[in-house]
Amino acid sequence: MQNSKLFQDWGLFLKGMDPEGIQLSFANHLEYSLSKDQYTATMRDLYHSLALTIRDRLVERWIRTQQSYYDEDVKRIYYLSAEYLMGRALTNNMINLGMYEATRKAMEEVHIDLEDIIIEEPDMGLGNGGLGRLAACFLDSMATLELPACGYGIRYEFGIFDQHIQKLKQVEKPEQWLRYGNPWEIARPERRQTVKFYGRVEEVVGPDGELKVTWRDTEKVVGIPYDTPIGGFGNNTVNTLRLWSARASHEFNLHFFQDGDYLKAVEDKNLSENISKVLYPNDQFYKGKELRLKQQYFFVSCSIQDIVRRYLSCHGDFDAFPDKAAIQMNDTHPSLAVPELMRILMDDHGVSWEAAWDITVRTCAYTNHTLLVEALEKWPLSLMEKLLPRHLMIIYEINRRFLRDVSVVFINDDDRLRRMSLVEESGDKQVRMAHLALVGAHSVNGVAALHTRLLREGPLKDFFEMCPERFSNKTNGITPRRWLLASNPALARLITRHIGQGWAADLDKLKQIEPLAEDADFRRTWTGVKYNNKEALVRVVQDITRLSVDPSSIFDIQVKRIHEYKRQLLNILHIVYCWLKLKEEDGFDIHPRTFFFGGKAAPGYVMAKLIIELICHVAAAVNRDRTTRDALRVIFLPNYRVSLAEKVFPAADVSEQISTAGYEASGTSNMKFSLNGALTVGTLDGANIEIMEEVGEDNVFIFGLSAEEVVAVGKDYAPRRYYEQDPVLKKAVDLIRNGFFSPDRKDVFHPLVDGLLAEDRYRIMADFAAYHRCQMDVDALYRDRGEWVRKSILNVARIGKFSSDRTIREYNRDIWGAEPLTINREEKSAQGFRNIP
Repeated sequence: MQNSKLFQDWGLFLKGMDPEGIQLSFANHLEYSLSKDQYTATMRDLYHSLALTIRDRLVERWIRTQQSYYDEDVKRIYYLSAEYLMGRALTNNMINLGMYEATRKAMEEVHIDLEDIIIEEPDMGLGNGGLGRLAACFLDSMATLELPACGYGIRYEFGIFDQHIQKLKQVEKPEQWLRYGNPWEIARPERRQTVKFYGRVEEVVGPDGELKVTWRDTEKVVGIPYDTPIGGFGNNTVNTLRLWSARASHEFNLHFFQDGDYLKAVEDKNLSENISKVLYPNDQFYKGKELRLKQQYFFVSCSIQDIVRRYLSCHGDFDAFPDKAAIQMNDTHPSLAVPELMRILMDDHGVSWEAAWDITVRTCAYTNHTLLVEALEKWPLSLMEKLLPRHLMIIYEINRRFLRDVSVVFINDDDRLRRMSLVEESGDKQVRMAHLALVGAHSVNGVAALHTRLLREGPLKDFFEMCPERFSNKTNGITPRRWLLASNPALARLITRHIGQGWAADLDKLKQIEPLAEDADFRRTWTGVKYNNKEALVRVVQDITRLSVDPSSIFDIQVKRIHEYKRQLLNILHIVYCWLKLKEEDGFDIHPRTFFFGGKAAPGYVMAKLIIELICHVAAAVNRDRTTRDALRVIFLPNYRVSLAEKVFPAADVSEQISTAGYEASGTSNMKFSLNGALTVGTLDGANIEIMEEVGEDNVFIFGLSAEEVVAVGKDYAPRRYYEQDPVLKKAVDLIRNGFFSPDRKDVFHPLVDGLLAEDRYRIMADFAAYHRCQMDVDALYRDRGEWVRKSILNVARIGKFSSDRTIREYNRDIWGAEPLTINREEKSAQGFRNIP
């Protein structure tokens, strides 16, 4: 069979990038893939047909990419992350393939609005916030930079919940992103992996005198991989996102079924599939904790087994493993990669401890994403012993050897040994997962300059003093393809018209528009683009909230995960403060401003959900006040997600980045806002500092305590003093506490106010006056439209550092050491069918 010729001929059909070729492929998929015609096809069918049409063009490049990686035996980057907040794929893939305009024209010629198709795609919301969105940006950049890479994670059946606002409170509903299937993924059941849980460990001395360890009597779960192509921008590289779905090793028990016990017949199937059912099940109770740990080990084990399998397809031993594989652990969720790789090397392949440890450390690297000690994962020893007894044994041995190394460097320092141990001995004994990742990796990085410095000086100080060479900073970044080229096409066209499209692959080229900030005509056009984007958001708001918004008002936006340290409470308290001043102070005047909030609170996070409830109650009261609503309105955008963010960022005038200094690791919404021309109101926290350094202090609004000053306030801090000194602030706080905004439940916000006046952990009261002054500066500058627009242009022109392409280059230069591989468009020579790992 001349299968190579068959594939080449078929490829000619697939690769049509012009409108006619797209229409032909689109019609064929509608008829032959979906069995629909023009009379029966729904808009969702049209989306699936177009997605399959675009996927065809990716697949041809995908196969060639993987063949090239195999042929060249390249070093591959393996990115392990529990979250991937991918959003919609259709527009991004069309742009990266360079066929957006051809596709738009193709659809237009058959009287279909491309935008109507695009909005049919559900968000792939397999993440909770910045961690998952960062992972998505990194995959885009790795493919764009032609780096051999593969992302690994979990194919959650239900991703981050859909957020509804009912009776002014957050209500969580399942997010059924897979309800109608996912046209982008391809199941690979032939690459399934078996994962073991529970059981017991048996140690036997073999005939050669070596200790053999066997993990027996385990329960088994099967991981089925689903692959999604990740195309690079402007090249032929297509990498893979491989997500694991859990299945029972024996899905159906016919014996129980025939006996009439229908539930028992599928019990194993249901219990196993729970592992990949939901993103972050509530771990406030034991079963939830057990399921979370199962999730983490499930995807880590599947991934490490897969990495080892792929490596062994080209190599007979493990000598070159660290030269062919770089495993990056995105936060602590994948930290079980360390003992799992050790287990596979030692137990399955007979590698000695010393050699296995050398391979593991040289292969693994760890990114830390938090300064919050309570967010550094710990698992109860009893749970670990029950669920993963072999791994706990390995962790104990890692800890024993590591503490011996510490004791040699720091003689007679028992406190240091206690602090650095992988096992927390006080209270209920727990395994410190961040310590496991730190010890088992050759590289540890923070995600912003301040964050990395505070890690070295704070929670990871002991480890930095032990191994300073392992620590580095890799400031986060965002992909300009999604966050400007795709989400703000009008601004992208304006920029491209003046400096060309090279900026999409080299964001530093945006500096070329800096001189245009002084051009009155350019500023006028820039203003028009922003206004049109604001009108587009107004239509979205009208559609989802039934509220009207004035597009000429200042769009002041805070969208991010709801958390106390991110200080949405400071923002809404200040809104009440300004509302009172508008009503009671004759001389107080502000430019009309609309305050937007968006974000989800974790289902078990009571205080965060209360903050959402407070925002919604204040909005309901303020928006009905006829005396002030022309000057001040409040909007809570429900179910904030990537596709909604793509409408929000282009419309923003003001970016609220007001976390307590020293608490935000980096943030990436600050970068997205600046890239789209919003001016930052922020604290000296996370990446805000570096944004200020890049765009200039005169082009941002900085307020509040520094990280050092937050610490210095310490035990002497008395938040009630600020409350007593400012009568308007006191009245605002009292209105909230006394139930003015919640007349049916007057005490509902007592926990928020009591915490604010008693402890105020996140220094809201200390920063309040400075925040108000900063906001008045914003108001004054906005009235000078020419100067405001000039600063907006300068923000975009100087934001080039914050491309995820730059971040990935630094990871690869300092940590991974993979060589880029250019994938050529020419057909490869005839080789017949091949099994590419």
